[in-house]
Amino acid sequence: MKFIGAHVSAAGGVDQAVLRAHELEATAFALFTKNQRQWKAAPLPEDVIEKFKAACEKYGYQSNQILPHDSYLINLGHPVTDALEKSREAFLDELQRCEQLGLSLLNFHPGSHLMQIDEDKCLERISESLNIALAQTQGVTAVIENTAGQGSNLGFRFEHLAKIIDGVEDKSRVGVCIDTCHAFAAGYDLRTVEECEKTFKHFEDVVGFKYLRGMHLNDAKSEFNSRVDRHHSLGQGNIGNTVFSWMMRDARFDGIPMILETVDPEIWKDEIAWLKGEAAAEVAA
Repeated sequence: MKFIGAHVSAAGGVDQAVLRAHELEATAFALFTKNQRQWKAAPLPEDVIEKFKAACEKYGYQSNQILPHDSYLINLGHPVTDALEKSREAFLDELQRCEQLGLSLLNFHPGSHLMQIDEDKCLERISESLNIALAQTQGVTAVIENTAGQGSNLGFRFEHLAKIIDGVEDKSRVGVCIDTCHAFAAGYDLRTVEECEKTFKHFEDVVGFKYLRGMHLNDAKSEFNSRVDRHHSLGQGNIGNTVFSWMMRDARFDGIPMILETVDPEIWKDEIAWLKGEAAAEVAA
């Protein structure tokens, strides 16, 4: 079964994100459990935690249908020790918030070398950061998101993701989320069925579908292989609809949250309905 939704606002409390997902008729959703542009946030109030859990139960959302995202400020591969420790503390807090909410996934951007250390050293630091955080928590899988490769960001090659995973001690608690816009901007073509099959064959060979824990479904305003991260609504960018229809008809993408981060929230409900229709067409066939 395909779990399809969008990254919804948690304004007014994380429990409100559940209601917004339900209003979209989504079967998955993403959220921030705190302000994504601040280092620290007040602890989650107990009553809000209970409201979140109750809303998830009421509307039928299990933890494997929810893909929370950590703060954009965190850089688990930071070349400067003090800044690295600050990121590690913030990431641990994000994992602990997921624990409190009963969530089993946490999506994050891997990190940046900031032109100060080499790629391999940065990737090793990311793995080490994950080992430190995972050792202090339980039940939450750290989900590495591929990037477009802007600036000094790593994670834009499948080989980067594989190297991070290789350095993680508990591989049962690490996975990946593939963002279609980021992949396209990083040089993985998705415009035809043949290119989709080629790209994800490479993904299987380098990383493995067993590590796939989520998808971000975004068309791209940016050009192919541009290393520029610019999302667009489905079918309105340079990727087109083929990859999204193709994924809805491929069982390898079943059972994971598939999340819209497209640019027009006003049409999210329509985009979700279209994706559901594509998935239903495959089931009917």
